[in-house]
Amino acid sequence: MEKFTLVKVGGKIVEETDTLQRLLHDFTAIPGKKALVHGGGRLATQLSERLGVESKMVNGRRITDEETLQIVTMVYGGLVNKNIVAGLQALGVNALGLTGADMNMIRSDKRPVKEIDYGYVGDVKDVNTQSLISLLQQDIVPV
Repeated sequence: MEKFTLVKVGGKIVEETDTLQRLLHDFTAIPGKKALVHGGGRLATQLSERLGVESKMVNGRRITDEETLQIVTMVYGGLVNKNIVAGLQALGVNALGLTGADMNMIRSDKRPVKEIDYGYVGDVKDVNTQSLISLLQQDIVPV
C-alpha cells in the first residue's frame, strides 16, 4: 500500500469553526491514503453540564461512568464526527465517520483499576487493520 498518514487532533481544534476549517483544508492537501482521529472532550464537558451530569476528571483524564459514556458517545461519534465528515465531503474527500465499535475497528479491554477507577475507559488491544486497509483501498477516508 502507498504511504499512509494518520492525523490525531484534539477537541479544541475540531470544536471551533475557524480551526476546523483550517484543519480540513490542511488535511485535504495531504497526499496519499490518510485517516483522521479526533477528540471532542470540551464539547462533551459542556453538554454534560447542560444535562446536569457532573464531569469528573483526574489528572486531565475523564472518569467515564454510564451517563458520561452516553454523552461522550453522542458527542464524539455523533456531532463532532459528522461535522468533520460533512466538512471533508464538502471539500471533495470521500470520508466515513466511525467509532472504534464500528466494524469492530478497535477492540479494547477495560482499564484495570489501580489507584483510580476510570470507569468505562479502555486500553486498545487490537485494531482491525484489514477493515481499515479495505476502506483506504476504496479511497474512503476513515474519520
